[in-house]
Amino acid sequence: MDLDAVADELYELRPEDFVAARDRHALDARKAGDQALAKEIGALRRPNLAAWASNLLVHRQPEEVRPLLGLGEELRRAHRELDGARLRKLSRRQNEVIGALGRQARRLAAQAGHAVGEGVQREVEETLHAVLADPRAAREWAAGRLVRPLSSTAGFPAADEAVLGSRPAPAPAAAEPGTPARGKDRADETERRPGKNRADDAERRRRLTEAREEAREAERELRAREEEADAAARAADEAGARLSGAEERIGELRERLRHAEEEQRRARDGARDARERARRADRAARESRRRAGTAAVQVERLAAG
Repeated sequence: MDLDAVADELYELRPEDFVAARDRHALDARKAGDQALAKEIGALRRPNLAAWASNLLVHRQPEEVRPLLGLGEELRRAHRELDGARLRKLSRRQNEVIGALGRQARRLAAQAGHAVGEGVQREVEETLHAVLADPRAAREWAAGRLVRPLSSTAGFPAADEAVLGSRPAPAPAAAEPGTPARGKDRADETERRPGKNRADDAERRRRLTEAREEAREAERELRAREEEADAAARAADEAGARLSGAEERIGELRERLRHAEEEQRRARDGARDARERARRADRAARESRRRAGTAAVQVERLAAG
């Protein structure tokens, strides 16, 4: 038994089966004398439904892992290079792949015996968006041991900044034969409106800053909620472990009670038999005393005659 094999087994199980199976493995490790492994197994946390469905894709559709990771690398490269045509092509592919995998995760969950709804599917898809945007999230998902779904709130901030801060101004279009005035008018209009362009860029930067702040705030709130959920999950796991221990002790006590009741029944039967034997012995003793008295009277009569 090793931690990786146990974890792979546990994170493929339905969440409602996780704690009991984990505790059994931890107990087996303790019985085998491996206290360190027992502690590591006991520290594994139960996944929620969305994390479990995301893990199922890794465990039951491993052929889908590498293509999705490769797509994420391509998307991140296109964002860094500001390759608009490539981004549009990859974005269409991204939406198709994530939608298909989200539906597949939902089918796998149903096949595993725990149907999930559209809300869980959306969380799975959000996790897959995070996998495409963040290499660290990609590694977490590919391990198949998520406890909570991943978030892609931040998106691709480096690319956004490059687009707004370093994007070169478009070159003026070349004048076509017969239309010199329109080209000149555009150039004159651009020259007359440099302040407006700067104002537009400043407004876009302001909106981007506000959006990033909102995203960071949402991320902080998400982390806080996840920490609360993790604490609640740990408390639930501990309560489940205590419940399992209490139920095990109750089972032992019930077995001991059954043996005690059986012993009581045998003792009661023995006492009843002993009382019956005592009554028979008492009757026999009285009868013997009566016969002895009669015999003594007879002896006296014979002696007197």
